[in-house]
Amino acid sequence: MSYEIRKDGKFNFIEVGEGEPLMLLHGLFGALSNFEPLIEYFKIRNKVIVPMLPLLEMDLLHTSVGGLQKFVQKFIEHRNYNNIHLLGNSLGGHVALVHILKNPEKVKSLILTGSSGLFENGMGDTYPKRGDKEYIRNKTALTFYNPSMATDELVDEVFEITNNRLKVIKIITLAKSAIRSNLGEELSQIQQPTCLIWGNNDIITPPFVGKEFNKLIPNSELHLVDKCGHAPMMEVPVEFNKILSGFLDKLKSPTTV
Repeated sequence: MSYEIRKDGKFNFIEVGEGEPLMLLHGLFGALSNFEPLIEYFKIRNKVIVPMLPLLEMDLLHTSVGGLQKFVQKFIEHRNYNNIHLLGNSLGGHVALVHILKNPEKVKSLILTGSSGLFENGMGDTYPKRGDKEYIRNKTALTFYNPSMATDELVDEVFEITNNRLKVIKIITLAKSAIRSNLGEELSQIQQPTCLIWGNNDIITPPFVGKEFNKLIPNSELHLVDKCGHAPMMEVPVEFNKILSGFLDKLKSPTTV
């Protein structure tokens, strides 16, 4: 499935469907393909928005979780979105958390899946290792419960990034920024309904991380999914969409008779 990438000012994004905005923030090695089943399912009921985060385009000074949050804030203001259901995977979840803490007024609900912000296992001290495609394939496969999810296309995308020295520096800079930005003491401030969808076999942000988010975010619910790793919306899209749909249904305004 291909989507038109729209351009508005300095922002590149996808926007399909009508209804309350459902904004999707991808992770460090995220791509549009991560969200295709989700977009297809929810574009019937929501305005689904995917901003292309400038993970590797920012100058080094602003290559951080905070820099990405400012980008998302400017995008939301520029497009004048309101009542946003903000969904983030991995680093995208971390950016969503920082955003809702700094700018809660336009966000209606928060959805986190495999989010950083409390604890995450790094990809190893030697990562990324340039020029060794099999090494990259094995590391990419760790994202999933089912290693066959690390398709040739996905491995090629990661390999291309890790073979560029400047991109590698920016990836490491972002990863270090995520580790430094621990939000544990601030999460109790989040008032919006929050849905946590976590893979029971996630080794990057293990299930105890989802449980800790559930404990620290007041109005949150946790859904643990078996036989699933760090990217539930990719690995178990049917179950993911069912959980998210049920969560959003509960937030609908009652119709007046």
